Amino acid sequence: MIKRAVIVRAIRTPIGKAGGIFKDIPLYELAAPVLKYAAAGVEEKIDDVILGNVVGPGGNAARVSALEAGFPLSVTGVTIDRQCSAGLEAIRLASYLIQGGAGQCYIAGGAESSSTSTYSARARFAPDHIGDPDMGVAAENVADKYDISKEVQDEYALLSYKKSWESYHEGYFDHEMIPVGPYSQDELFLKKRKMELLVQRAKPLFKKDGTVTAANSCGIHDGAAAVLIMEENTAKKNGLKPVLRFMDSEVTGVHPKYPGASPIPAIKSLLQRNKLTISDIDLFEINEAFASKVVACSKELAIPYEKLNIRGGALSLGHPYGASGSIMITRLFYEVQRRKDVNHVLAAIGSGGGICVAILFEVVT
Repeated sequence: MIKRAVIVRAIRTPIGKAGGIFKDIPLYELAAPVLKYAAAGVEEKIDDVILGNVVGPGGNAARVSALEAGFPLSVTGVTIDRQCSAGLEAIRLASYLIQGGAGQCYIAGGAESSSTSTYSARARFAPDHIGDPDMGVAAENVADKYDISKEVQDEYALLSYKKSWESYHEGYFDHEMIPVGPYSQDELFLKKRKMELLVQRAKPLFKKDGTVTAANSCGIHDGAAAVLIMEENTAKKNGLKPVLRFMDSEVTGVHPKYPGASPIPAIKSLLQRNKLTISDIDLFEINEAFASKVVACSKELAIPYEKLNIRGGALSLGHPYGASGSIMITRLFYEVQRRKDVNHVLAAIGSGGGICVAILFEVVT
């Protein structure tokens, strides 16, 4: 019998700015609420907890978070780092473990507490002789390579903010989030800002006469997200409704100078192998670390903005590195349940070192 991995629950915390609402909350306390929510009622059935984490605190954060969440001592935990795609990689890995028969029930996701990180500098992405640019410089490289102007990047950034604010006012984020302490909404929405003015006035950050600014780049953030992934028949036997069925995934590498372009070959390869086209995918989530990256992917793959990051993304809401991939899947999990015309969705996230993880799901009807 073919074993199929399905996502039956998904949840995230609010997203806070580094030094903001979650500044005093350690990583495991940030992750524990989403783990507890995802596992409710099936704690004894969990085969493992897989969490992505990038900036520490080191050690096995997944195990510590699982213990903080009150899981049975028999539930272990493994922490992985694939830079910004770590949270998506956790979901990918859990899906393949189910397909391979290693287990039937996993919690997968990611958590990041940039506020409490003990690291004073970023990790190395590549050896110097190959090129190890900071992500902002790499975003400029992508803008140059694909001829993406500041005006086009600013236009996309404003669109992201518009989508996020509209989604917030419509209450779309309420379903995908649980409170942490007194905080029940993303820090972005605690204070209204005139983004049009900020975008217009923002100056290049990483390169003289460059195009990448603070307004068309993501910030540094805290947050966590987790999904419950089960073997499909096991989920049904336990009274849980499958929503997203794992179909396939792709991991690709490009030159570390252009990490933002890595989703382009990943998505092409994934669609080609599954005999699908861009038009067959109803919703795309591509992490918005930088506007130049998303615009490049949209331009090269001919993805219309109408089905790309339709509720906004990291440019507006924030980018808690190791959690961002699982936040994207959480968003898709709830979005497909609001629609009747969605069959396939795809999430992709490029990361430092020039690596992209992309996952293809079909919607369970």
